[in-house]
Amino acid sequence: MADPFEVRMRFTSQLQHLNASVNSSQKAAHYALKYRDMDEDLHSCILEQLERNSMNNRANIMYFIEHLCDMAQRENHLNFVRMMQKDILMVVDAVAPSDGSGAANVKVVRRVLQGLQQKSILQPNTVTEIEECLKERDTVAEHPALSPIDANAQRENPANQAAFAKTNGVTRPDKRQIEQRIEEDRERHKRLRESIWAIGADGDEEFERLWDEVSDIGEDDYIAAEEDAMERRQAIEVE
Repeated sequence: MADPFEVRMRFTSQLQHLNASVNSSQKAAHYALKYRDMDEDLHSCILEQLERNSMNNRANIMYFIEHLCDMAQRENHLNFVRMMQKDILMVVDAVAPSDGSGAANVKVVRRVLQGLQQKSILQPNTVTEIEECLKERDTVAEHPALSPIDANAQRENPANQAAFAKTNGVTRPDKRQIEQRIEEDRERHKRLRESIWAIGADGDEEFERLWDEVSDIGEDDYIAAEEDAMERRQAIEVE
């Protein structure tokens, strides 16, 4: 039997090193399900890391939660799903706090909640209630910690340097965190575009869908085709 302390430490390390790749989330989810007999302890690890890590990492953990619940549901180990359903408000508060420090994560929360609803992990009324709370937190442009500070004023008044790093009690992300977030968001958007254009295993599925969307050929279509053919013949004669 694996040492519970070692399992917890390894799982914590995986959560701390999550990134925008699907592989990192799937790897951590597989690890959690491998030691499903410790599910309550591993669930507490998730909540702890949501409280302790940067906003970037909290966004990555939010995406990981969707992978974990999806895999747990498919493998019929519903304890992870039930615990996440019970603590979803706590998770949302950690990823997108009400103080505005996680305003950049509001879109992440919405996307994951929609995914969990589509997979029947969360009820529509639960998602609707959380969405009402998120409306008050989606203030990226208005929040002082994310608004620009005049560079001249910062040089003239040293006190503004402290305000730049921390405004109204909310710590501003440093340059490295901002660059990391931009890169991770770019990777996620790239995968999203790829999934939109992905064709299912059944190659005829898209053809059938397009065929159903096309109306039946009518007399007007024949007339239009004859007119196009006539115009092409006239163009050839002119040349």
